[in-house]
Amino acid sequence: MAETVFTAPLSQGFGYGIVVGLGFAFALLMIFITWALKRYQHEVQTSEMFSTAGRTVKSGLVASAVVSSWTWAATLLQSSTVAYEYGVSGPFFYASGATVQILLFATLAIELKRRAPNAHTFLEVIRARYGTLVHCVFIVFCLMTNILVTAMLLTGGSAVLNSLTGMSSPAACFLLPIGVVLYTVFGGIKATFITDYLHTIVIVVIIFVFAFNAYAVSPVLGSPSKVYDILTAVAKASPVAGNAGGSYLTMRSHEGGIFFVINLIGNFGTVFLDNGYYNKAIAAGPVHAFPGYVIGGLCWFAIPWLCATTMGLTALSLQGDSILSSSDVTAGLVLPYAASQLMGYGGAVATCLMIFMAVTSAFSAQLIAVSSVFTYDIYQAYINPAAKGKRLVWISHSACVVYALIMAGFSTGLVYAGITMGYLYLMMGVIISAAVLPGSLSLLWKGQNWIAAALSPPLGLGVALIAWLVTAKSMYGELTVATTGDNYPMLAGNVAALLSPLVFIPLLTLVFGQQNYDYESMRNIRRVDDSEVAAAAHVDLELIPGSNETAAAATTAPSPEEEEETRKLNRAAFWARTLTVAMTLCLLILWPMPMYGSGYVFSKKFFTGWVVVGIIWLFFTGFGVIIFPLYEGRASIAHTVRAMFLDATGRKKPVTAGMAVTANTSQEGDAMPSSPDEKLSVKI
Repeated sequence: MAETVFTAPLSQGFGYGIVVGLGFAFALLMIFITWALKRYQHEVQTSEMFSTAGRTVKSGLVASAVVSSWTWAATLLQSSTVAYEYGVSGPFFYASGATVQILLFATLAIELKRRAPNAHTFLEVIRARYGTLVHCVFIVFCLMTNILVTAMLLTGGSAVLNSLTGMSSPAACFLLPIGVVLYTVFGGIKATFITDYLHTIVIVVIIFVFAFNAYAVSPVLGSPSKVYDILTAVAKASPVAGNAGGSYLTMRSHEGGIFFVINLIGNFGTVFLDNGYYNKAIAAGPVHAFPGYVIGGLCWFAIPWLCATTMGLTALSLQGDSILSSSDVTAGLVLPYAASQLMGYGGAVATCLMIFMAVTSAFSAQLIAVSSVFTYDIYQAYINPAAKGKRLVWISHSACVVYALIMAGFSTGLVYAGITMGYLYLMMGVIISAAVLPGSLSLLWKGQNWIAAALSPPLGLGVALIAWLVTAKSMYGELTVATTGDNYPMLAGNVAALLSPLVFIPLLTLVFGQQNYDYESMRNIRRVDDSEVAAAAHVDLELIPGSNETAAAATTAPSPEEEEETRKLNRAAFWARTLTVAMTLCLLILWPMPMYGSGYVFSKKFFTGWVVVGIIWLFFTGFGVIIFPLYEGRASIAHTVRAMFLDATGRKKPVTAGMAVTANTSQEGDAMPSSPDEKLSVKI
């Protein structure tokens, strides 16, 4: 078959309009919501609110944020690429190989809430346990994680915008972050949660549109049966090397299996070392972190599985005698190609919008992650330990702006160097995964000593780089982007990175002795003094969500409420370990392995059922991350809307400092409750 180069179906003006216009629209919306939350819910942007949202976020919004943050450009583009290359195994291996990390992270989220209830970042926990040297090692690995993830977002997003609209890739790298920086600076992590929710709605709806067009509406496809017939004919004409029977409709795929291992290992690093996921766990209410991550993980599974099964197979079915060029496939252009072939102009617009949502929501999470690391683990830890809330808020804002500029420039350099999103996706585990086990054991095992924690990540990185590059050199005789980006060298590097600490940690612990840590130094992490920020905003600090717990947190004797909270966290920790291990076994072993081992080639009825299950699962995803957050927040939403209506009609004013405070008033003109626990009511 002849190769075809994908050409832009949209104008450059459309691309700039989406990036700049929609970016500023979201920024203005979030600025308005931030203003409303401050005016009617007392959510002043203190340093604690900026990085932790007062630690009051509920399960549904946590789940929605997890889904949105984990839906990168790579989630949609790379999963469609492996579907195009390996068939139905690719989407499943992508989804299962990246869902288990979210499910297993629920255990770490609970342990973080139990061991360090006042922490702002995961790295604060590392410093509290091990001191400066280990802290600095993990700062490097965590920042490398954020840099790699952000680079994937910008290179993947810019490649899609360039292919769909002809927009300059460097321009996209610099313009995509602008709106995100604006609303993140104004609204902090709470703005990230809210925009994540809005972005998730758009992404889920567009995937439904793609699925129903491919399997019900399209005059060329129109049903799973028709897709099955076309794929069977394509496989007969060009059998897939390494697949059972050369078919695209089997889970036994040699190259797909290699990708599965690479994907599984690499994504451990991007979850367990990305401070953004710890930020969300910290922002969650004490008993909401575990259900939030479990719901989020299970809901996320359907997004790459159904999207890639639909769009990757659609690209195969509609390509005719001309196939996509290998460079376009590596750059992640399978999904844009499939959407344009399936729906024409509308498909290109939908893809552009979906990728914009995926890139900007995940980019916002990266901004919060990096700004909180710089604020609490670099500036407050080593530059100005006496810094209070006002100064720390300024540092957080500055870090967001500087990081966005640095990453825009770095990503542009990668574009010119020919480093694509697909290459970065396969490489990330080689670079960062050596820190996964020592980082996790810092919360889970009291015996790991500081030497094991400090040395195993860099030693593991060294072993991984050697395995990666030596494998590429021995197999291909030279080191280039093409040879080092092949599956086998990447597999060697990823496996060495994740598993080498299994040797280093026990060895170093045995030689230098166990630590027998008691976790007290983690519990002694304190929140920031934000009194000056609250005073400048003319709001009582105790009225700001989460801030009224600061004084209680500083006392040594736990209150009855804190004791009950501890009991709930202990129960959640038990269920987190049990449930996440069981679901991980299902997704990695019990479901895919029998199908892989048997070499079963899907029948037409089985493929139809496979597609139907994916669509039903996406409906459950919509309920879990769209409907459920609205249900949980119904009281707060109704209260804010009512307060805005009364304020707009002049029947009441928002609560401000100095107003007369009375208890339990209930007249028609009463102000809204002046604290989250509704202890006070203010009569105007």
